[in-house]
Amino acid sequence: MRAMVLNKISPIENRPLEAADLPIPTSGDNQILVKTLVCGACHTDLDEIEGRLKPAKLPIVPGHQVVGTVADKGKAITKFKIDDRVGITWLYSACGKCNFCQRGSENLCDQAKWTGKDVNGGYAEYMVITEDYAHKISERFSDAQAAPLLCAGVIGYRTLQLAEITDGQTIGLFGFGACAHIVIQIIKYKFPNSEVFVFTKTAEHAELAKSLGAVWTGCSGDHPPAKLDRVMDFTPAGECVRDALAVLDKGGRLVINAIRKETAVPKLDYAEYLWLEKEIKSVANVTRRDAEEFLPLAAQIPIVPTIEEFPLAQANEALIRLKHSKLRATAVLRVCE
Repeated sequence: MRAMVLNKISPIENRPLEAADLPIPTSGDNQILVKTLVCGACHTDLDEIEGRLKPAKLPIVPGHQVVGTVADKGKAITKFKIDDRVGITWLYSACGKCNFCQRGSENLCDQAKWTGKDVNGGYAEYMVITEDYAHKISERFSDAQAAPLLCAGVIGYRTLQLAEITDGQTIGLFGFGACAHIVIQIIKYKFPNSEVFVFTKTAEHAELAKSLGAVWTGCSGDHPPAKLDRVMDFTPAGECVRDALAVLDKGGRLVINAIRKETAVPKLDYAEYLWLEKEIKSVANVTRRDAEEFLPLAAQIPIVPTIEEFPLAQANEALIRLKHSKLRATAVLRVCE
């Protein structure tokens, strides 16, 4: 099967993903073999390729926003049948036994495995996964539309849950790429009386934000016309943590959605940035429940992702554009027809 493989950690500008011909994996008794149709390209892929998030092994096939069809299945499979369309998220598996798993926090399980990091992911024509960690995809979405829902959408939904927003609160979004452009659509649906203020460094992203309902756009470091009750940071920049706290109102909450920051969080003066009961919450990965709750909601709204499609062979180019904010929103790799 065709695949794009990471053999060594390197800046994406060096185009480290290499085309390879790999054996088609075999599904176990409780696994399905998925024929990958598309796979989203994610900033977490960049973190892995460039070494901020260490893969469990090299070589590895990245990719964790996978949409495909069931090509084969083990004899214990009951949830899916051949040709069913499924989606696969960042969470590949968890132990199911630890305290975190028992309370529904699989995202914190020490034994959890992550798609495209610990096991081969979706930058290949086929992959395997247990049926309990694959998700049904609504017919409302095309393959390419569904792909960003499986990471940008699901983890954006988790970010919103952790923000604990009530309708009418003022909301800030730092960064406006794959995740935030989905989150704003959820906000406008669930919290119609909440004004959304977007901080982004590109005119194209500002234009997209306004088209999706933002009442104001600016850059990190700017001050919007109102203090913000809730802020969500989707950027790789540590400085945005400081800038978000600067515009957060007393008693407000900042939720940081980033597995790794590319730059350090600056020194924070307590009285200026943290005093008056401001809160900071981080987001760590996703759970199955996040996907099970979000995917039907996405179909109900419905979420309309803004996508740019690339052939699998152009995975490096897609990620270079992602790194340098040259995408309108999100990139999707076409793997199989």
